[in-house]
Amino acid sequence: MAFTSLRRDALAGLTTAFALVPECIAFALVAHLNPLMGLYGAFFICTLTALLGGRPGMISGAAGSMAVVIVALVVQHGAQYLLATVVLGGALMMLFGACRLGKLIRMVPHPVMLGFVNGLAIVIAMAQLEHFKQGEHWLQGNALWVMLGLVALTMAIVYALPRLTRAVPPALVAIVSVGALAVALGLPTRTLGDMAHIAAGLPQLQLPDVPWTMDTLRIILPYAVLMAAVGLLETLLTLNLTDEITETRGQPDRECLALGVANVASGLFGGMGGCAMIGQTMINLSSGGRGRLSGVVSGVMILMFILFLSNWIERIPLAALVGVMFVVAQQTFAWGSLQVLGKVPRHDALVVVAVTIITVLTDLATAVLCGVVISALSFAWQHAREIRAEYTDSEGERHYQVHGTLFFASTTAFQALFNPAGDPAKVVIDCAGLRVADHSAIAALEALFTRYRSQNRQVRLIHLSPRCETLLGRAGIPTA
Repeated sequence: MAFTSLRRDALAGLTTAFALVPECIAFALVAHLNPLMGLYGAFFICTLTALLGGRPGMISGAAGSMAVVIVALVVQHGAQYLLATVVLGGALMMLFGACRLGKLIRMVPHPVMLGFVNGLAIVIAMAQLEHFKQGEHWLQGNALWVMLGLVALTMAIVYALPRLTRAVPPALVAIVSVGALAVALGLPTRTLGDMAHIAAGLPQLQLPDVPWTMDTLRIILPYAVLMAAVGLLETLLTLNLTDEITETRGQPDRECLALGVANVASGLFGGMGGCAMIGQTMINLSSGGRGRLSGVVSGVMILMFILFLSNWIERIPLAALVGVMFVVAQQTFAWGSLQVLGKVPRHDALVVVAVTIITVLTDLATAVLCGVVISALSFAWQHAREIRAEYTDSEGERHYQVHGTLFFASTTAFQALFNPAGDPAKVVIDCAGLRVADHSAIAALEALFTRYRSQNRQVRLIHLSPRCETLLGRAGIPTA
């Protein structure tokens, strides 16, 4: 059983390595960097997070979300400033993990997760369309038909092979088979070597060649903070998704620490920054990768490609990798979310759609932030409407029973529950069902006491929870 698991992890890691190479090269080119910086970054980040991280089976590398945020820095100041930023960003990630802040990912609602998954699936699929271009123009004629044919063949193998055997990952078989077919028939199709030549030596340890001054810190700090925030967010969301797929639970704080260590190492050895990659993670999981070995194999194989196997890897048709990524996009998209849109509350459906669209049009961090804000506002609105009160009169005294949460959004509705001018001389407010949540709630109670006193009414609060008594006592509001 142990040998079977190791073999499955090793094959899954090899499959994922094939898919990592073109992605990391493409993201390096997006950031105006040498493609080897993307590959070196993928090696360090993938290997170290697999060894040290808190989520076995998850794949990290030089991610596109990280590349986008540092383009302006590279253009204005050069690659050495980027390496310093990667080191600083890694240190911030380590600090985040050391402070045990990974639990904050629990604040992301499920509709936001669905929108995140759907948006990234669309982004993965749309990114593959760039491979159907030659320069600025779309492929035409035989080149287009060969590309389409090989993509379709790759997808057919990936979908059909599991019906025959699950002994080997279908994506690996598809890539190798389509690559061998293209070489044997001499098909005129673009290969990985057309993107970049990846032959090189071992990465060298070297401090970034920048002035170590406050001026440099002022330049790189904003980018480092942004890089750390985006990387941590995408990593923690992917960790949650991996937890759901594998029905196990990862360690978010440990993963944040490992990601920080990996980024620091990458920056010191001339590599890009990175984080979890949902597409490659899905390839690894669908290929049977569940243990740390799959990530280690994936990272080490990238280094092997650079050192010894570049001539072979550069012959792989891009069409084979595009076909695999199209399947990944289809399998990543939460198709079930389309069926539940009409069954869940409208504000939750709005969050799913909004996060999906914003992810496609802008970036992940903006989309998730917008989704959390929309969800929080919806939650506040719903709870603000639920505050209510009933009252009974006896012997010149009115007894209110209040239910709900008193907070910034419900203070106006809370004040409307009472009638100081029309109430008897004595008023009792039973707070057994009331939760005082924030400073706005305390201010609302102070205002209510003031209203009653202005009408010469006596008012007292009873059945407060210990927490509410403490809060009101600090504010000087009598509770009995």
